[in-house]
Amino acid sequence: MSNLALIIICFVAGAALRHFGKVPDNGPGTLNAFIIHVSLPAMVLLQIHRLELDTALLFAVLMPWLSFLLAVPFFMLLGKFMGWDRGTIGCLILLGGLGNTSFIGLPMIQAYYGEHMLGVGIVADQIGSFLVLSTLGILTAAIFSQGTKVTFSAVIRRIITFPPAIAVVVALLLRSVEYPMWFVDTLEALGATVAVLAMASVGMFFQFEKLQQDLRGPLLAGLSYRLFLAPLIALVVFVLLIGGRGEILQVTIFEAAMPPMVVGGLIAIQHGLNPRLATLMLALGTLASFITLALWYLVTGWV
Repeated sequence: MSNLALIIICFVAGAALRHFGKVPDNGPGTLNAFIIHVSLPAMVLLQIHRLELDTALLFAVLMPWLSFLLAVPFFMLLGKFMGWDRGTIGCLILLGGLGNTSFIGLPMIQAYYGEHMLGVGIVADQIGSFLVLSTLGILTAAIFSQGTKVTFSAVIRRIITFPPAIAVVVALLLRSVEYPMWFVDTLEALGATVAVLAMASVGMFFQFEKLQQDLRGPLLAGLSYRLFLAPLIALVVFVLLIGGRGEILQVTIFEAAMPPMVVGGLIAIQHGLNPRLATLMLALGTLASFITLALWYLVTGWV
């Protein structure tokens, strides 16, 4: 309960600081830079090193790919039926198909399941969500935007230079090496800042756009898929069809229920894919997730 309270307080504090003009415009970006280059790599180095390898981790890897790949035909068919433009459909694919498995996912896992399950979230985020974003996500943004090109070399460079991804490789290579206690203490201290800084950063990004008539349908569809349909698909495929069980699978389904990815939303905005819709999905999706994630935690209890 204390971890959940900390998450909510940091989110509210971040939103309040931004609302009252107490942080500069580049404040969230500065926090994100520290998280991506310092806090998250430290957490990865520690948690992946501690993680007990299990075949069930394949569920965590496959979940983001499954969610995104099914989002593509879902929103393309729905968009064609509803008469939505290409920008709206592209925005829905990016924000509906990609969950915030790091900035919100990792703090929420720590709050609901405990620190020992963070490794599962890291696997789902780095080998799943991040790779989906860096490949299919960038490709989707290029296809649905006007005049934007994406190159294979740019995608590869993005992947191999991402600090948390590098940390995953290093942690796997060092699994047989025992970390000295001072190094463990340092990684724990740095990794502990992820929850606080990430939720404050998300709060600082938080802003509303006026909910106009033309946004209501896409917004409802996007958040319904992201917060309910995506985790339901993971539950049906991995539990009912494949027969998976256990805490790793619980966390995998929980990660599938995360609100829209902030970075995915920023990419949609940068590519002109209905920025108003992207902003609303990020804001309302994050708020709604505080309730929906509690519900999914109860649902996964029987898995």
